[in-house]
Amino acid sequence: MSLISTILFFPLFGVLILLFVPNWKTQLIRRIALNTSLLTFLISLLLWIEFDNSTARFQFFETFSGLPSNGTSIGGFSFSGFNFLFGIDGISLFFIILTTFLIPICILVSWTSIQTYVKEYCIAFLVLESLLIAVFSVLDLLLFYVFFESVLIPMFIIIGVWGSRERKIRAAYQFFLYTLLGSVFMLLAILLIYFQTGTTDLEILYCSNWSETRQIFLWLAFFASFAVKVPMVPVHIWLPEAHVEAPTAGSVILAGILLKLGTYGFLRFSIPLFPFATFYFTPLIYTLSILAIVYTSLTTLRQIDLKKIIAYSSVAHMNFVTLGLFSLNTQGIEGSILLMVSHGLVSPALFLCIGILYDRHKTRLLRYYAGCGRTMPLFALLFVFFTMANISLPGTSSFIGEFLVFVGTYQNNSFIAMLAATGMVLGAAYGLWLCNRLVYGVIKPHFINEWCDITRREFWMLLPFVISILWIGIYPEPFLDALHCSVSNLISHGM
Repeated sequence: MSLISTILFFPLFGVLILLFVPNWKTQLIRRIALNTSLLTFLISLLLWIEFDNSTARFQFFETFSGLPSNGTSIGGFSFSGFNFLFGIDGISLFFIILTTFLIPICILVSWTSIQTYVKEYCIAFLVLESLLIAVFSVLDLLLFYVFFESVLIPMFIIIGVWGSRERKIRAAYQFFLYTLLGSVFMLLAILLIYFQTGTTDLEILYCSNWSETRQIFLWLAFFASFAVKVPMVPVHIWLPEAHVEAPTAGSVILAGILLKLGTYGFLRFSIPLFPFATFYFTPLIYTLSILAIVYTSLTTLRQIDLKKIIAYSSVAHMNFVTLGLFSLNTQGIEGSILLMVSHGLVSPALFLCIGILYDRHKTRLLRYYAGCGRTMPLFALLFVFFTMANISLPGTSSFIGEFLVFVGTYQNNSFIAMLAATGMVLGAAYGLWLCNRLVYGVIKPHFINEWCDITRREFWMLLPFVISILWIGIYPEPFLDALHCSVSNLISHGM
């Protein structure tokens, strides 16, 4: 088995083992799930070690035979030579590593907080991990759609079953329906592409040409699906609701990986397949991104729920990413990818910190908290660090990403870059205000005797985030080296 197949199927192997473990052996179930996810992460690091930075071609290429090559008819339509194609380039490499990095954290964070349906909970996350790895490595358009939508199922179950409040079922349905509805248009576009070209193989499609009118319609169909996943205004309403109702681990994987599916789709499909439409709709993307950055940053300032504050800030950061992607130059796209990776570290870390507070006091309303700096000094130190990373303090990973995004956007449109800079000011406003209210002030009387600092398990959960954020912020060269050739190839396709 190659590395790709091993990483794809290893979580499912862990699921197979869990099926034979009795439900009442919860500690054994958690250990099996944790060890499976940790081994998957270690194997995924081999992808980076063996990755060749000097080529833009897909690496670790693997094909699994699907329908017979002599043709198969399904419902009157003839499919021929349909295969499962997998491979990675510099763009997908770090998303796979980020996925395998976050899943063990998701299992660790719920070690004591999840006490019902523990086996099913662990299985849901391992299945989700396998599906996400497939999304980032599949090289067939139809299969991408299948895996892209399959991710919704375990996430729907995680929010609906293990959510923390009474509105969890409503939030789960809202998440599912918003994202599924947009993807219907993408399915119709994929069928149109198949009937015109006779294939859904991505490498072949990169060499295909469509008329300008058809590109516009296809681009809009893909945009309807990806914009919901980013999310972009006005289809962002599902995100704060899903975050608030989801368990901490659900918020970690939602912010860390699922929000990247939309921007990854823009990178992998919309920009290289439909270059004319991409140029044509760049002003639309710029307008929506600026609106989202300013509107959600202002909305964040008036939130009273800790999770909603981080959720709305995530919308602002992901719209910085879309600005960089559609700058269509090397600095902007590389900055966007780095910013996605950074957001996949910073935002989950903040959700973990909020989960630590919720586990102790069973509330996320900000007015109940104050004086954490005196009662939980280690927690306060880590929370301030992650908040500084969230507002892109120099020396952290977000600064590198946002700086490159601004450089790329400025080269394309200096006025848009100046408007986007207001998002940094507003980000500092809500970040510092949150820190001030949470870390300083007078301790609330009903919590005086209930404070305790983070445990050893919680510390070891948060430490890898600190190391990763500082590594990218101080020495981003290994990440940029792996991106250069793939991004240059992407831009050449889009020209």
